[in-house]
Amino acid sequence: MGNTVYLECYSGISGDMTVAALLDAGADRQALEKALRSLPVHGYEVEVSRVKKAGLDVCDFHVRLDAEFENHDHDMEYLHGHSHSHEQERVHPHENHYHDEEAHNHTHAHEHHHSHTHGGHTHTGLKEIMDIIGQGQLSDRAKETAVQIFQVLAKAEAKAHGVPIEEVHFHEVGAVDSIVDIVAVAVCLDNLDITEVIVPFLCEGTGTVRCQHGILPIPVPAVAHIVEAHQLPVRLTEVEGELVTPTGAAIVAAIRTGSELPKQFVINKIGIGAGKRNYERPSLLRAMLIQEKNTCQSESLEESLKKEDFIYKLETNIDDCTGEALGYTMDKLMNAGARDVHFLPVYMKKNRPAYELTVICDEERMKKLEQIIFQETTTIGIRRVKMERTVLPRKNDVVRLPDGELKVKRCVLPDGQERCYPEYDSVAALAEKSGKSFWQIMSAFKQTSDT
Repeated sequence: MGNTVYLECYSGISGDMTVAALLDAGADRQALEKALRSLPVHGYEVEVSRVKKAGLDVCDFHVRLDAEFENHDHDMEYLHGHSHSHEQERVHPHENHYHDEEAHNHTHAHEHHHSHTHGGHTHTGLKEIMDIIGQGQLSDRAKETAVQIFQVLAKAEAKAHGVPIEEVHFHEVGAVDSIVDIVAVAVCLDNLDITEVIVPFLCEGTGTVRCQHGILPIPVPAVAHIVEAHQLPVRLTEVEGELVTPTGAAIVAAIRTGSELPKQFVINKIGIGAGKRNYERPSLLRAMLIQEKNTCQSESLEESLKKEDFIYKLETNIDDCTGEALGYTMDKLMNAGARDVHFLPVYMKKNRPAYELTVICDEERMKKLEQIIFQETTTIGIRRVKMERTVLPRKNDVVRLPDGELKVKRCVLPDGQERCYPEYDSVAALAEKSGKSFWQIMSAFKQTSDT
């Protein structure tokens, strides 16, 4: 059981805004610093500071590049050809920085990785970026998230330029600051144990923006292709300027698991990240760590059982795929948010032994899960069924055992009785931590629940 974050994108989204919001929401700066220093990338320093935006005290994440790697992505004068007067006010400029003089704590890697430059800009291919991520001291989940974000970007750039994905060389997107932004997002999400990401819609501006390819309409091609490919809901605003960057759009496409907020929820933590661009709408991204409120307290059991609830089933028969590939596919599907995955042995035409793959999921995740099935198996078609279901009211809770806290789920039966089910991952973690067996932890739970 992980945590849920709601990204409020009324002012769009970018990589640095996302990192800042997650840090402000409680992600461990030291863990992030350690991960970034492990990357074989050089030519930058990272600053985390407090800034004023629209009178609010918010977090700013800034990748300060060496001159040879500098680009103009956050430069308002470059974007619009003139200076902007609405500069954000920095407070305590020498405090809360990774490179604070007193702390001597630089996030500045010195290894040079495979890349080539033209006209002062670094061009890096997807293969080189995957290699950079692979060499970093990151968790498997953080690496997978970073890879997914870059794959989304690569596909969008390939489509925009009409070239195979292997030939895509990132310009601003593949520059050092964007690599750092994307890896930092992945590390922060992992550190906060975020498993659910709710993004109802993206707000985007209008007009044109200058980039390395010239003057382009907003949303820029890469953003438009990402929005199209992943069916991201967009609201156009009257703001003249680019609110959603390609990196920001790719982050949402890769990590978003839902679009609807719970009917009732509590906010456990709020983080606000500042953007570098200054438009008439303050460049802010708010991240809220939320928890659904117990439905038992908000509606009667009868109302809960009568409420319509739908789930989707994806199904396909596969007769030419190895067991290893199917096992890998199951792991990928579960990590991508499937509610359940199972295989059934079947016999197909000509009596060929095969497997029926079944995936249970929410509507918002169908497209992503279907992509995984097509990519990782040999199937050429997937059946899709919408099913109505009856769901018992439930809430997440914690039971305190002698060896620590155990996460549980409490459900209310139609006759009003309550049942408490321990979460497998929590039981396993507590057994590992205490040195006891899985069944000893379960026995302790039963003794506690019986008293």
